[in-house]
Amino acid sequence: QLRLDESGGGSVQAGESLRLSCAASGSTFPNYVVAWFRQAPGKEREIVAAITASATTYYSDSVKDRFTIARDNVQKKVTMHMNNLKPEDTAIYTCAAGWSWNILTAASQYDDWGQGTQVTVSS
Repeated sequence: QLRLDESGGGSVQAGESLRLSCAASGSTFPNYVVAWFRQAPGKEREIVAAITASATTYYSDSVKDRFTIARDNVQKKVTMHMNNLKPEDTAIYTCAAGWSWNILTAASQYDDWGQGTQVTVSS
């Protein structure tokens, strides 16, 4: 089991950038795929991006070419750079970890979750 702590959310204008970080505790971190999910008010939670221990990545179509996920297995940290932010990116972003060497895209496949961090993009 991992403990996950997110940081880096905030309020920005459309077109600006933010970086989210997810710090993990636990010696088995390399065995986990880590993802960022987001949930906007009135909408279902959706996966944004995911990264395996070997750095295979997945991006949802809505963020592809704007967001970049990266991972440091030594520091046990996953970051996500979000560029050219849009108002529709406004949501609570939560880091999640699942016991797998492969990409997982369903929230039910993830076992450990952080508390979430708010990202607000105004037009």
